[in-house]
Formats: sequence, structure tokens, C-alpha cells
Amino acid sequence: MFDQVLDVMRNMKHEKDSEAHQIFRQSAGHAPRGVVALPETVNPEEETVPGIQHPGSTGVIYCSERAIANGFSYTAQHEWANLGQGAPEVGPIPNAPERPKTIEMSLDSLEYAPTTGVKALREAVANLYNVTYRQNKASQYTYENVCIVPGGRAGLSRVAAVIGDVYTSYHIPDYTAYDQVLSAFKRLVPVPTALDPSVRLNRYNKYRLDIQQTKKDIATQGLAVILASNPRNPTGQVIKGNDLKELVALGREGTTIILDEFYSWYLYPDNDKDIGKSISSAEYIEDVNQDAVIIVDGLTKNWRLPGWRVCWVVGPKNLVTALSQSGSFLDGGANHPLQLAAIPLLDPTHARNERIALQKHFKMKRDHVLARLKDLHLDVDVPPNATFYIWLNLEKLPAPLNNGLTFFEELLKEQTIVIPGIFFDINPSHRRNLFHSPCHHFVRLSFGPPIEDLDKGIDAIARVLKKAKKEGMRAFGHNYKKSIDEPVNLAHKTVDQV
Repeated sequence: MFDQVLDVMRNMKHEKDSEAHQIFRQSAGHAPRGVVALPETVNPEEETVPGIQHPGSTGVIYCSERAIANGFSYTAQHEWANLGQGAPEVGPIPNAPERPKTIEMSLDSLEYAPTTGVKALREAVANLYNVTYRQNKASQYTYENVCIVPGGRAGLSRVAAVIGDVYTSYHIPDYTAYDQVLSAFKRLVPVPTALDPSVRLNRYNKYRLDIQQTKKDIATQGLAVILASNPRNPTGQVIKGNDLKELVALGREGTTIILDEFYSWYLYPDNDKDIGKSISSAEYIEDVNQDAVIIVDGLTKNWRLPGWRVCWVVGPKNLVTALSQSGSFLDGGANHPLQLAAIPLLDPTHARNERIALQKHFKMKRDHVLARLKDLHLDVDVPPNATFYIWLNLEKLPAPLNNGLTFFEELLKEQTIVIPGIFFDINPSHRRNLFHSPCHHFVRLSFGPPIEDLDKGIDAIARVLKKAKKEGMRAFGHNYKKSIDEPVNLAHKTVDQV
């Protein structure tokens, strides 16, 4: 009978066969669109608020909620290894400028700030882009090309709110929040961009944005907007050189390019002389007010200040006036005192010193984690050369550990958080059988946290693999807590329970 249990595990082909997948689907907002007739709620038997529909959680939020159900607490989060949160460590790192610990608050700063942001900060952002990417170019950014926003998602939401009814291209895999943005703003009709089927894939072009295929899709499908992260979340790759130049050129040919550049400093060059360089589409823009290229970035990742929620959108002047209007009803603007505190951090010399320290430190952490994974025989198909993420393929592990959701649930038992790959499968309708997702066998590991936390997380992965080798697969795929109040059943399921 035990052999029959293992056979079921090996031949899982649908969500209904997996406890981890059922927990995901039962979470409000994650049922397939168009399948559930009742309003989506945590408990369909509860009285619901008429007209409310859960949009579904982003990957990090869902995983954090599942971790909390297993005992994780933000007040004691270093008791766990959080390799899921898409945030860098915020403490001191070698040779970096001193971390901001206090801020001055004038009486005026207690007032609302403009919805486009404090003018002096907008000027500082424009100057940093001009010094870093646009030296000796005739067209220069001014404060009128910059809108300060309370976080990257707020910036994306403001942009999405001012775009008309258009076909919007996206690539798989990409940043998990794009799923919710494309679902919530109905005027953006999502159209996935695939690789050209005639191109033979290898480890180097597997996750690249296929510019030639994108051009074909623009011509044949009428794409009006391209949405992408660069550097790429979660794969750790980067669009650069001629590919980036060609992508930006599309913004002069009738297509709007929206680039999420939050990881623009997280580059790991092989040659030390390139340490300190960063990347942005701003380098290839010809006219800052005519090229339809929109850049979203901020203090969150590069300056390692995720709690400040001070970010920006850079683009043509007429875009910024529209973003001021959408911000007036979406978010009201960014924190006024922190905007003022951010101004000296945008000084080009300060920013360069931050970049150099950051790249050296995070490259060391990347190499450390890759080496430890290799020792566990978890080789990374395409090692990251940017961001602070590792896109780990579990396909060679035995079932059910070879799918991201089950691997994630098993690591929760070991007080470790990762993000299942399915969250980066931009799938706004949520109809696809998760087992058919191209991201199903992956998890995203973050090497953003301090190295002590990284080692704690890799140790947890090692324990799971050791347990699999020692006890076999019978121990996995079940007994997952659904809430913090639910007792843990540590016993294996018996044959009669299967």
C-alpha cells in the first residue's frame, strides 16, 4: 500500500492531488477567475460585503501569511530565515556610507507634500540620472520629468491608472505584483510575450526578453505597452547593451515602455574595474520628453531603505502631470519628512559610494549561497548576474519536493521562507492548472538578508534533503498548518488516511 502512496505522489498532475496547492487555491482571491460564483472570501459561509472581490495576494504577502500560520512573527523575524522577502539587509555593510538613523523635521514638513513630490527631491533625482546616464546628451531631465511616489507599487498603480484601453505585453517569469496590477486595472489587456520558437534555447538566452519577438508581437497583435523589470526579478538576469538600446527605441515608434529598474545597482561584473557601474534605460533615451519610456525606481532596494517608501517615476513631462492627478485619488503622495531626508542621499558621489559597497558585499553573498547550494547538489541553471535573487529549479528532486509550493510548505516546518515560482507566472485570470505553469518547479531564493540568515536558510534546505534521503517521500506533502491556532500533526498519514 505504501508503494501506492508513492505512486500517487510521483504522478501528481493536478492541483487537486496536492495539499499545498489546495491551501493556495482556498486562500481568498486565488481561485480561478470565472469558476467561483460566490464572492471570494476567506469563508464563503460568512456574510460578505456586497461587490467586494479579493484580488489575490502577491507572492511575498501570501508566503508571509502562511509563515505566520506556522509561527513566524515580524517582531522576532530573525528567529526564522526569511529568504522570501524581496528586501535587502538594511544594516551597515563594509565600506558603505553611514546608515541614516535620525531625521530632522521642520514644522513645514508636517504638512502634506505635493502629489508629485517635493521639488528639491525631484531636482535631485533628475540630476542623479543626468550625471550617471546622460552626460554630454542634449536632452536632460529636469524636476518636471520626476514624480515622487510612496513605493514602487504605488508608482506602477499611478501609471496603470492613466493608461487607456491597450494591449499590454509582459514576460514570464517576472515580478509577482504585475499579476495584480494587470488584474485590477481592466483597461490593461494582458498579452504574454514568448520567446521566438525558432530560437534554440540555452542557459544564456533562456530568460532574456526576446526583442525581435516583441517587435513581431507589436506588429501582429497591436501591443501598445510593454511592462518589464530590468534587472529581471526573479531570474537575476539583465537586459543590457544593444538589447536594451533596441527596447528603448520602441518608445520612439509608438509603443510605451514601462521599466521597473529597482535593481539597477545590483550588478556583479566579472571585472573589478566595472564595480560601481549601474544600468538604466535612461542611457539610451534620445529625448526625455518625446521617447515614451517610463522608469520606476526608488530608495527601496538600491539605497536599502525599504521602510521609507520613497520612490519615483521618471518620464516625459506630460506623464508626470497625469501621475499627479492619479496620485491625488490613489495614494495622496509620499511621506513629506522622509522626502526631505532623502535629498542628500541622491548626491552622485554619495550614490556611487553606496553602489560600490553594495555590489562588493552582495556579490560575496551571491557566491556564498551558490557554493552552498552546489554542495547540496542544487545547481542553479542560470546563475544571477544581477538583483539579489536565485531562480532555483527543483525539477531533479523527487516528487513532491520537486514543485515550488510543496517545497515552500516543507521549509515552513523548518522556519524558513522562500517564494514558490508560480507567483512569477503572470497569470491574471488564475485559470491555469498550477501543475502546467512553466514556473511550477521553481522557487525564488533571496540573498538580500544578512549572511547569518542565509546560512540558516540553507541549513534548513539541507535538513529537508537529508530527511528525504533518510525517510523517503512518505514524510512530505501533508500535515500543513492552515492557521496559527491549528495544532501540528507530526505523525505521518497512515495508509487508511490516503
